[in-house]
Amino acid sequence: MKIMILPLVATFLVIYISGGSTYEVYSYNFLMPNVYPDKDELYLCTPIRISPKVNFFLVGFEPKASMHTVHHMLVYGCSSPGLNEPVWSCGEMQNNKGDSRYASANPCLAGSQVVYAWARDAPSLHLPTDVGFHVGGESSIKYLVLQVHYMSKFPEGKTDKSGVYLQYTRSPMPRQAGVILLGTGGFIPPNHVEHMETACTIDEDKVIHPFAFRTHTHSLGKVVSGYAIRRSERGDAWSLLGKKDPQLPQMFYPILDSKPISRGDVLAARCTMNNTHNHPVKIGATNNDEMCNFYLMYWVENDSPLQRKYCFTSGPPFYYWQNAPESFNLIPDQDASSL
Repeated sequence: MKIMILPLVATFLVIYISGGSTYEVYSYNFLMPNVYPDKDELYLCTPIRISPKVNFFLVGFEPKASMHTVHHMLVYGCSSPGLNEPVWSCGEMQNNKGDSRYASANPCLAGSQVVYAWARDAPSLHLPTDVGFHVGGESSIKYLVLQVHYMSKFPEGKTDKSGVYLQYTRSPMPRQAGVILLGTGGFIPPNHVEHMETACTIDEDKVIHPFAFRTHTHSLGKVVSGYAIRRSERGDAWSLLGKKDPQLPQMFYPILDSKPISRGDVLAARCTMNNTHNHPVKIGATNNDEMCNFYLMYWVENDSPLQRKYCFTSGPPFYYWQNAPESFNLIPDQDASSL
C-alpha cells in the first residue's frame, strides 16, 4: 500500500498568505494505478495510508476524469481501509461475487466518511480561506480511499488512471472541514413523480458553518433541495441551503444560507424524481438504479467536525417529511420541488 509521506512525494504549488501568516500548498496525485475495469458497472477502490506522525490539511481537489468513462468518484476518509490491497472491487450496494480479477470489500472497514465527491465533469473544488480537512497525525482519518464507478467494461489492453489531485498543506487550519451526506433508500413506482426525503436532528454540541453543497441522482432526478430547519413554538423555519438540477455538473456549489447550524436544528433533503419507465426503479448502485444524495460541506471553528457523517432514511413508500417522527410543519412543498 502507498504511504502518504508528504511533501516528499508531492508537487509544490503556491504560498498562500492568510491573516498575516503564510502556508505552502502541495499537490498529491491520487489516481487509479492503471486499472482494467473488466465488467460493466464496476466500482474500484485504491487506498493511501497517511503518515501517522504528521498532520495534513486538504484544501483543494482537482479531478482527473471524464464522465464518458466514469459515472462518479468519491474520496473516503477511513480509520481502516476495506482491504490492504492496491485495488479492490468496492460496490457497497451491489453483489461483486464471482469477479475473478479483484477481491471485494467496502471502501472502509471502519471510520467511513465522505471527504470529496465528483460526477458529470464537475470542475475543481477549493476550500475557503483557513479551512481544511484534517487527515493523518492526530486525525481520525488514517487512510484515504478513492472509489471510482466505471460504467462499462474496458476493451482488452486499455487501462485507466482516473482520480483526484489532492491539494494540501502541513500548516494547521483553524477551521476544520467536514461533510455530512443526506440520502434515502426506497423506490419510485412506474410512471410516477416521487419525493424521496430524509431528515436528521443535530444532537451534538457543535456549531457548523455550511459553505458548499452538492446534489447527486442518476437520470430520473429533476430537483434536489437541502434545508436547515430551526424549530420553535411559532413553527418550523425552513432555510434553503441549496437546490440544483442534478443533471447539471455535480460539483460543490456555494451555499445559499451560511447561517450557523447548531444542536437541535434539523438537516433535511428532498429529491424529486420522475420515473418515466413502465417499471419501478429502486435505490441502488448501478446506472439502471437511482440515488438520492445531498452533500453538505461545512467547517467548525477550533473544533472537530460532527461525529455523524451520514443521514439516511428508508425513503418511499415508508418515509416522508409529512410522517416523520419530528412532526414537521410549514413544509415548503412547492419550493422544495421546483427550480
